[in-house]
Amino acid sequence: MAEGGPVRDFEDLLRVVRALAFAFDTDTVYIVGSQAILASMSDAPEATRQSPEIDAFPANAKVWEMKEAKHTRDGVQPIASEHIDGLFGSESQFHRTHGFYIDGVDETTAKLPRGWLNRAVRVQTEVGGRTVTGVAPALEDLVVSKLARLDDRDKRFVSAIHGTRPLDLELIEQRIRKTDLDPTVAEQAIAYVRSLASEG
Repeated sequence: MAEGGPVRDFEDLLRVVRALAFAFDTDTVYIVGSQAILASMSDAPEATRQSPEIDAFPANAKVWEMKEAKHTRDGVQPIASEHIDGLFGSESQFHRTHGFYIDGVDETTAKLPRGWLNRAVRVQTEVGGRTVTGVAPALEDLVVSKLARLDDRDKRFVSAIHGTRPLDLELIEQRIRKTDLDPTVAEQAIAYVRSLASEG
């Protein structure tokens, strides 16, 4: 997260969904990373929304890659995330127009608890005369994905949320244990969650 500067809002999230849905001709776009909070907490504190990027990928990324590979003559395998970066990444026209960029990622980028997709927040918007859906982790699952790294930025992110809307820390601890993390990382994340409880 950048310090200061413009903050992202819900319309930015919808703009990402529309952009990728159109570019990849898909009805579903996944948003992960810190700015996925825009789907579940529209009143999220500004400290959590000061990011120049939104991480996302289309649901049909693998299918798109297979189709595009049939049209390549140089033997280079098309990668959806690289295509996103080229169209909507840093210093792109999209970035210059909207003040933020889309970071192309994939389904392995965020460490999320098992079953997160069943709990995901879904938002809808229109593009090209059709309804498209953005899918983002529920708040607790998003917090777990940030705790999987637990660098200073992630700690500030989680602390800012907890200070605005107290989190269900017991539930988050349960979700950490349902995430494929290195045991040492998991215990560090749990220790941090418990420290939030003692601060409360």
